Amino acid sequence: MTPEETQSWPRHIRATAVLALPLIGAQLAQMAMGVTDTVMLGWLGATELAASVLATQAFFLLYIFGAGFAHAAMPLAANAEGRGDTRGVRRSIRMGLWVLGLYSAAAMIPLWHIERILLALGQEPELSALAGDYMRVALWSLPPATLVMGLRSYLSVVNRAWVILAATVAAAILNGFLNWLFIFGNLGAPALGIVGAAIATTGSNVLMALLLIGYAALAPALRRYEIWVRFWRPDWKAFFEVVRLGWPIGATIIAEVGLFAASSIMMGWLGTIPLAAHGIALQVASVAFMVPLGLASAATVRVGMAYGRGSRLDIGRAGDTALALATLFALTAAGVFLVWPKALVGLYLDADNTNSAALLAYAAPLLFVAAAFQVVDSLQAVASGILRGFKDTRTPMLIAVFSYWVVGLPAAYLLAFSAGLGGRGVWWGLATGLSVAAILLTARVYRRERLGLLDGSGAVPTA
Repeated sequence: MTPEETQSWPRHIRATAVLALPLIGAQLAQMAMGVTDTVMLGWLGATELAASVLATQAFFLLYIFGAGFAHAAMPLAANAEGRGDTRGVRRSIRMGLWVLGLYSAAAMIPLWHIERILLALGQEPELSALAGDYMRVALWSLPPATLVMGLRSYLSVVNRAWVILAATVAAAILNGFLNWLFIFGNLGAPALGIVGAAIATTGSNVLMALLLIGYAALAPALRRYEIWVRFWRPDWKAFFEVVRLGWPIGATIIAEVGLFAASSIMMGWLGTIPLAAHGIALQVASVAFMVPLGLASAATVRVGMAYGRGSRLDIGRAGDTALALATLFALTAAGVFLVWPKALVGLYLDADNTNSAALLAYAAPLLFVAAAFQVVDSLQAVASGILRGFKDTRTPMLIAVFSYWVVGLPAAYLLAFSAGLGGRGVWWGLATGLSVAAILLTARVYRRERLGLLDGSGAVPTA
């Protein structure tokens, strides 16, 4: 790559888009699994839907913390790839998979006891019991799901994001079929209701893991990385480097996800209809969030590779490109939420269900709030991805904890219960926390030189 190529804005835009588009597609395909579960369980009724919201939020909380270790392996591998260090890529990814395997085994223990945990948090016994039935099957999808996250980091760094997309689409198709089969008892299968959705989730994650394992093992272009050769051999330096960078990333992510999980608990205090409506609105907002999330991963890889090469110019332009694309999309998504809130909520409802009118009336106003925080939510996600690219993880973790738990959560509680705004108050609290995070994280990105965040790259001011 010549200096002229690295300094070209069009090349940065094109390279970011080529990497980000399949990652965004994969994020959307993965989200489609959750959307499919939500839609089909919504057809069963508000009780099943509300229970699934509680269960999936708990699962996601532990899953996404573990994903922090996959996100840690990504910049480490990208730095090595930028230097042309094949062995460094292998070390980072292999030990990342080790960490993820150990973590998933430990995380299955609290998931097995989710019914007791929900009861202790004040949730209704019927909802807690249904959530427990779901989780005792769905928890077995955690090991393959975390393995997939590790392999996604690897394939993103080596420019094979299209494989991630293909595997995720295949898993989404299987998930939809298994849901249709086991939730409602089609083709002679047992009608298992909410447990059928758990079977679908587990089966689709196993398929995705097998596809990515097979490709990583058999693709001729990837043989030089030797990811599976002597996989049993530890590399403790790389192992603890993944842990050192990964736990702050996991804590950063869980601070945000935990805020949304806590919001689900508060909505549960308001009743079954508010909780189910919250689940629908959260699904719609989460679909839109998959785009900046994919851009954040692309930013981590591209900034990480530039950091490994020692090019401060590319670090800046790769980050700026991702931020600009995320902002453009966020403004578009906000417009859609404002113009068609009822149509979006209606996709999740069965018109013949007696609760549909109440759910629509409660969920549609929440999307107006979601429109208001689209830009800040996108900025905080991509800014976090940029900072990971040059291995800055601990201060972003502190920013996230402050923004979401010191500012966002108290604001949500006060607006919902003290100010009497109910569900809309919870969502305005979310918007407040996201805004603070976006301001602080983006400011850190643009103060990287003054803060000395690039000193370890060996970079010089020009390409």
